[in-house]
Amino acid sequence: MSDRRLNIVLWVLQVVLAALFLFAGITKLVTPIDALAKQAHMNGTFLRFIGVVETLGGLGLILPGIFRIRQELTPLAAAGLTILMIGAVVVTVMQGGGATVLIPAVTGVLCAFVAYGRWRMARPAATR
Repeated sequence: MSDRRLNIVLWVLQVVLAALFLFAGITKLVTPIDALAKQAHMNGTFLRFIGVVETLGGLGLILPGIFRIRQELTPLAAAGLTILMIGAVVVTVMQGGGATVLIPAVTGVLCAFVAYGRWRMARPAATR
């Protein structure tokens, strides 16, 4: 795949993933902590922390590229979100989620693809 095409695919994925993580993260931040803990069957403070991580990760997927500042942060944000989704897969399996485990699994794979793609594109052409 050419670098131009890869860049377009990565940007589309970054925008979609950023929207997903910003929605999920902000929802966790504005929902009352008691309702959040009851709904997810987890500690409310931990879920607030996850909300902060998702929000910052979502911003990290798009803001460095938009402002062309510290663009090396985008693959790091995507890698961090990949790790978060691995945890989400584990929790979903432990809670008996069944087929719903596919949602965090696919999201994690897409984050890993963005991390690898942006890391690959950041390297000088001579080392690719």
